Amino acid sequence: MPLPYRHLTSVLLRRDGDLFLFDGGEGTQVSLRRLNLKWKKINAIFVSHTHADHVTGLPGILMLSSQVDRTEPLYIYGPPKIAEYIDSSRKVLDMYINYPIVVQEIKAPAVCYEGDGFRVRAFPLDHTKTCVGYTLEEDDRPGEFNPEAAKNLNIPCGPLWGKLQKGETVAAQDGSEITPDQVMGEKRSGRKFSFVTDTLYLDSIAAEVKNSDLLICEGMFADEEADQAKEKKHMTSRQAATIARDSNSKRMALIHYSPRYNDKDLDVLQKQAQTVYPETMLSRDRMHIEIPYVD
Repeated sequence: MPLPYRHLTSVLLRRDGDLFLFDGGEGTQVSLRRLNLKWKKINAIFVSHTHADHVTGLPGILMLSSQVDRTEPLYIYGPPKIAEYIDSSRKVLDMYINYPIVVQEIKAPAVCYEGDGFRVRAFPLDHTKTCVGYTLEEDDRPGEFNPEAAKNLNIPCGPLWGKLQKGETVAAQDGSEITPDQVMGEKRSGRKFSFVTDTLYLDSIAAEVKNSDLLICEGMFADEEADQAKEKKHMTSRQAATIARDSNSKRMALIHYSPRYNDKDLDVLQKQAQTVYPETMLSRDRMHIEIPYVD
């Protein structure tokens, strides 16, 4: 449930000029309005499941987005019932919407969204109703260009350098063919973001979120409430840490805390997780986390 100092689950991911929202619990628009981002032009919303604490903030977001000039469609992805929820909300609230909304129900595992140089994949979780996790993974980036190598191969500085960096073969001044691998270093990895909430611990999750640069994962309960976590199909923070460790993730931020823990009590969740995975942090409302390239 929302607390006076803690809103419900939602994560906004910014990649270059794109904005992606993962879940939209009650009060999400309040936090969004306090952020200095052009959030009204969110490209896509990815919903884990249709429990109220993950979707009741969406109607307000849809209506607020109508207050700006927008021609691009808003894509909404989620498991069964998300289309019915969006459609009924629009009808009952008589929403004024001045842009296309495209709702797609997904059956995980599946790639549900692709953009320039990246894709979003949904994978199954185990909760009290159909629930999915998501990863956004970038393609590998080209290696670094070596200007000295290009000069030694009689490729003058100019447009030909740009073609080589784009992966094209060019002709040197002596007529010989120069391929990109002669002047480019090894490919560099892209980044990976993963979002997991509302699920029992599953061995399969670690494989899905493998090598995440940032894993956002529910850690709803402390060890002492492990039985209740299992009954409600949630995880303890230690189980979340096990996923982060086994997936070789670089960092993990816990999310989706039980309301029984106030802000001071959350340290218990963090400390228990850190015994398994030291790179555990606690996510907070409107926290800003950079996801840098490794190389």
